[in-house]
Amino acid sequence: MRGKLQPVVVFLGAGILLYLGRHLLRESELVTWGLTFGGTTAAGLLGMALYRVQLELRASRQELAMKQAELNFALQVQRALFPREFPADRGLEFSGVCVPARGISGDYYDVLLLPDGRLVFAIVDISGKGISAAILMSSLQAVLRILAGAGHSPGEVCSKLNLHLNQITDGGRFATIFYAEWNPAARLLRYVNAGHNAPLLFEEGAVLQLAPCSPPLGLFLESEFRVSERVLKPGSVMALYSDGLTEAGIDHDREFGESRLTALLTEHVCKPLAEIQHHVLDSVHQWAGLEFEDDLTLLLVRATEFQKEAL
Repeated sequence: MRGKLQPVVVFLGAGILLYLGRHLLRESELVTWGLTFGGTTAAGLLGMALYRVQLELRASRQELAMKQAELNFALQVQRALFPREFPADRGLEFSGVCVPARGISGDYYDVLLLPDGRLVFAIVDISGKGISAAILMSSLQAVLRILAGAGHSPGEVCSKLNLHLNQITDGGRFATIFYAEWNPAARLLRYVNAGHNAPLLFEEGAVLQLAPCSPPLGLFLESEFRVSERVLKPGSVMALYSDGLTEAGIDHDREFGESRLTALLTEHVCKPLAEIQHHVLDSVHQWAGLEFEDDLTLLLVRATEFQKEAL
């Protein structure tokens, strides 16, 4: 701080000398020389100070550019973790989107086709936002895929994910999850809802909620994860979402809300999933603006006809 003030003090001192000695310029060459020297020195110091400030600003811009480049790279890596295409001809079709609130997201959704023909899909919401939540998300994503590929049941997958989250955090972080396993031949959906927003199921004109029956991952070391079952009829539509969707606009005391989401989905439920997704995002943006307070994730699932010969 002292180094930054010195040029200013010298400059102000030179200015005072110039002002006080303005009547002596004609009477004393020495005074004139002294004042000229002082003014020139002050100007030089000021120029050096300005040059130093320019160097610091340039370094700051370079540092910000490097951080932005690192963030962009992290975003590209994270996007690669989401499904690029969804399995087809297994009695379910999908459409999904994740909109981060801070560049990278703590939300996650996935759809996996297992070797025996079953489908697994999930949506996860890590507590918090930003880089720390994104790191936990990528860790859970890797473990989830390993456990699902090993053939564990939905309850076992959630139990092992809970243990994993307890081991890698200090207990202050948790995650909500809806994890489902689909048997296309039996049209049977087996699922666990561990503290996540209740997915909406639209079936034959009715709207049902698949409410949570288990605690979020990471809260307790020993937790029981209850598995529920449901047969899905062709045409049924499920909407899985994170609270960033229904709580959009909360900073302005006007949440988008579950009832508004339900009414919107009811209006468009017969349309293609990609079109439904577009309507939802457009409505949320109109309601809350272009930037959201929290990560927003939406995964739409429609049950379709399935031929057992496809297995």
